[in-house]
Amino acid sequence: MSSTTDASAGRARISARTLRKDRWWLSPAVQGTALVILLGYVVVRLFMRSYYFVPEYGYLTPLYSPCISTLCTPGSSHFGTIFGDLPVWIPLPIIVFPILLGFRATCYYYRKAVYRSLLQSPTACAVAEPAKRYGGETKFPFVLMNYHRYFFYAASILLLVNTYDAVLAYFPPGRGFGIGLGSLILTANVLLLWGYTMGCHACRHIVGGRLKHFSRHPLRYKAWTLVSKFNGKHMQWAWASLISVTLTDVYIMSVSAGWIPDLRFFN
Repeated sequence: MSSTTDASAGRARISARTLRKDRWWLSPAVQGTALVILLGYVVVRLFMRSYYFVPEYGYLTPLYSPCISTLCTPGSSHFGTIFGDLPVWIPLPIIVFPILLGFRATCYYYRKAVYRSLLQSPTACAVAEPAKRYGGETKFPFVLMNYHRYFFYAASILLLVNTYDAVLAYFPPGRGFGIGLGSLILTANVLLLWGYTMGCHACRHIVGGRLKHFSRHPLRYKAWTLVSKFNGKHMQWAWASLISVTLTDVYIMSVSAGWIPDLRFFN
């Protein structure tokens, strides 16, 4: 028998896809199923063009914020209307969806989740992948992964808009200050989105990635330390914020459609 350290012995020939005995397929299967369901829901909602705004309480779903078309429900265009009447094959949140999709799709964690669960490149460690060649991220659409930091900038602006929407939810038109379940849900959603965005690798790099001497930049070092704590739980923030956006939209749609009333705590 040849020694395993003998180069002339050649590589071991294994016909099986993997020798792993654990349930290595479970995590990618769950993640892939969740991503397909959530993305499918978002796409359907983008083309519904209805039940995204509650005029009585000023609730605007983050999937349509900002709504800047003349077709938007009166009162939902907090920043005016830039676009005219868009055809049915163009969603009203024409700016929102590409930015949010680009930000999530190019995120380091989501890249890992998509590569393993949907593209199987590879599905798990020590598991052979179906593709015979590795092309990296040099061709379209994968080359867009290199523009994650720019999607981060744009998504941060949208997050400021979402924060503004959450504040407006506490001041219903003609009612003054008020608190409802919808306003609390919008606030919780914004907090989770901030946690996900602050934990982004691009944010961590911008805050302190190029610093060579932390002692000379104490404020940036503190900011980098804070962002690093969010970054350590980036996967949890990613899923929590993705689910919260969906649930927030479900609640606003339900109230807007009249399926359920908004639970009011004050005014």
